[in-house]
Amino acid sequence: MALSNSSALSAKTILQNNSLSLLPSSSSSLYQKKTHFRSLHPISAVHAAEPTNNNSVVAEKLPKFTPSVAAGAGRWSIESWKLKKALQLPDYPNEEELEAVLKTIESFPPIVFAGEARSLEERLAEAAMGNAFLLQGGDCAESFKEFSANNIRDTFRILLQMGVVLMFGGQMPVIKVGRMAGQFAKPRSDAFEEKNGIKLPSYKGDNINGDVFDEKSRIPDPQRMIRAYCQAAATLNLLRSFATGGYAAMQRVTQWNLDFAEHSEQGDRYQELAHRVDEALGFMAAAGLTIDHPIMTTTEFWTSHECLLLPYEQALTRQDSTSGLYYDCSAHMLWVGERTRQLDGAHVEFLRGIANPLGIKVSNKMDPNELVKLVEILNPQNKPGRITVIVRMGAENMRVKLPHLVRAVRRAGQVVTWVCDPMHGNTIKAPCGLKTRAFDAILAEVRAFFDVHEQEGSHPGGIHLEMTGQNVTECIGGSRTVTYDDLSSRYHTHCDPRLNASQSLELAFIIAERLRKRRIGTQRLLSLGL
Repeated sequence: MALSNSSALSAKTILQNNSLSLLPSSSSSLYQKKTHFRSLHPISAVHAAEPTNNNSVVAEKLPKFTPSVAAGAGRWSIESWKLKKALQLPDYPNEEELEAVLKTIESFPPIVFAGEARSLEERLAEAAMGNAFLLQGGDCAESFKEFSANNIRDTFRILLQMGVVLMFGGQMPVIKVGRMAGQFAKPRSDAFEEKNGIKLPSYKGDNINGDVFDEKSRIPDPQRMIRAYCQAAATLNLLRSFATGGYAAMQRVTQWNLDFAEHSEQGDRYQELAHRVDEALGFMAAAGLTIDHPIMTTTEFWTSHECLLLPYEQALTRQDSTSGLYYDCSAHMLWVGERTRQLDGAHVEFLRGIANPLGIKVSNKMDPNELVKLVEILNPQNKPGRITVIVRMGAENMRVKLPHLVRAVRRAGQVVTWVCDPMHGNTIKAPCGLKTRAFDAILAEVRAFFDVHEQEGSHPGGIHLEMTGQNVTECIGGSRTVTYDDLSSRYHTHCDPRLNASQSLELAFIIAERLRKRRIGTQRLLSLGL
């Protein structure tokens, strides 16, 4: 769903169209104990704007194995991940029911299309070169209970607002990617949790089990994957409508303010900026410049989630009729998490064979040489836009550890998009027992991220946030101060604390100012011929 216009950013001059070369696979197997291989239906993902030769959605049957280019490389298949050690996967009690559900999902239409994922990769290549900025945000974990049109609209709307603020400050395109329409599963540090002497399996996300603390709810239920698919498809359908149906038109920039933020400091700042944009549009119209072009009346918007529940991801993987490559059609972009990024693990094995743009979550535990190896496995052709490194380690570690990662990647000649996730390295427990994050700590990590890239001469490519358009009280601080005492009043998250709309917009203004200063500094150097 590149919900959008097809103009703007093009990185085709720097992109290579080579097929993926694949690295050797390990012979160890810890997941195959309960799984047998199923044949893949030759369903291909076709971009709506890319007609096939025979106008059919079913492509001519293509080879199951992706050909290897690198000398001595092992072959990848859609099921080769099952020969690897798979962490964080649920243990379903009924294998026959699981197989039936997966076959059903395999028969469902793709949620996104291959051509849209390719477009996102091109945009991310621009961010890698410092010519665009990624804004990636949304729920920590989507839930079945909070699924509603209003919640989807509010998150989409705050992302639109933040995008305008960042674009105005940076004077560069902003790539809007939601943690939406599929961000259900969550990795857990402990397989079990205990309350009042009762020990039960941990809640792993609504597409796996329930959050109610009882035995029945915590049993992994494969039927939840079907409900998750339906919710993701419905969410994406609404997002498409918002993005292309007039709601996201730049002429509506003054109407996007959320009701509860309207009279806040951030709401006032946004309205002031929106009026400046509105005046610029009026000037364009008076000068005879059209404001009815699709670039002004629609927006591009993509979806993403963590690639965690591999059986589900495999069931939604399709072979593209135009390129012959495999795409995971559950989302435009997927990322591998801190707990599942083992070089010889099942998640990396699955991801290396799909052609979607990929993210790698990186903490202070990441060794620079290991990062280089991981990028090589996932992007052996060094294709710009293919890999986004999402750094999450806290401000202090960011200043100490990130420079070594940047230098290692640069020495290897690898092209990646560097993105800051200031959320996961700053989770603390409040006196009341609830998890929270301090706005000041989040802001400190963002500033450290920009400082390091300025010091290293590299590009700060984007921001990755757990946030919501709702007026929640989950993170403390911000200009409309949320205190520890306020947390319990509107604490709705199923997993980790999120920034509310006011805090998100405040952070966007601060980042926009940093982008503005960076732009002015670059222009000054260019004018001096440096």
